[in-house]
Amino acid sequence: MTIGEQPAYLRVAGDLRKKIVDGRLPPHTRLPSQARIREEYGVSDTVALEARKVLMAEGLVEGRSGSGTYVRERPVPRRVARSGFRPERGATPFRQEQADGDVRGTWESSSEQTDACGAVAERLEVEPGSRVMRTRYVFREAGEAMMLSTSWEPLALTGRTPVMLPEEGPLGGMGVVERMRAIDVIVDNVTEEVGARPGLAEELALLGGVPGHVVLVIQRTYYASGRPVETADVVIPADRYRVAYHLPVR
Repeated sequence: MTIGEQPAYLRVAGDLRKKIVDGRLPPHTRLPSQARIREEYGVSDTVALEARKVLMAEGLVEGRSGSGTYVRERPVPRRVARSGFRPERGATPFRQEQADGDVRGTWESSSEQTDACGAVAERLEVEPGSRVMRTRYVFREAGEAMMLSTSWEPLALTGRTPVMLPEEGPLGGMGVVERMRAIDVIVDNVTEEVGARPGLAEELALLGGVPGHVVLVIQRTYYASGRPVETADVVIPADRYRVAYHLPVR
C-alpha cells in the first residue's frame, strides 16, 4: 500500500456507504453478503468482514438475528437547544436541559445519596468520597427517550435543607437556579463541555440505540460566586439530535 492509499476494507466500506447515502441501498435493504462483497470487489473474506464492521460501527447498518445485515432507517436529526442557565422562575429540569420553548417534554427521575468518585469530586471541588446527592433523569419528547442526565450536588451545601432532594419538597421538580436561590445560593455562571463517545449498554437500552452508537456527552457545572453547586452529565444520541447553542452577546 502506497502512502495516502486507503486500506482495502475502508475503500469497500466507502463505496457501500456511498450507495447507502445516495439511495442505491435504501433503508431496510439487505446488505450484500460477505461472499457477494468478496466477489464484487475482488477482496478476501477478512476485508469483506471488516468493511461490514465499519458500516455497523457507523450505525448505517444493523444485524438481524438469523436474517442478515440490513440498512438502517436514517433518522432526521432534531435539535436540542441550549442557552446556559435559565434564571427565570419556574424553570423545570426539562426546560433546563432543552431550552426550546416550543418543545414539550416529560421526565422521570430517581435520587440517592452516594460518595463522590474522583472525577465528580474534582468537578465539585470537594474531597473524593464526600457525600453527594445523585439524581438520574430520563427525558422524553412525545414519549420517546431523547436525553439522559445524571447530576450530583454536594450534601455539604444542600443537606438538611428543603432542596436536598431535587424532585421532592416545596421546590421539587424545579431547576437548579431556582432551587439554589431558595437556600440563598445565587447561581451566576454555568460551563458546558461537549464530547462524544460510544454509548454505554445501559444508556443505549434507554435511548433505543444499538451497540456502537455514538452519544454526545455534555458535562455541565453550575457555579455560585466561583463555587460549584451542581454538576451533571447530559447524554444525547448523536444520530438523532444536534445540539444548538444560543448565547447572549455581552
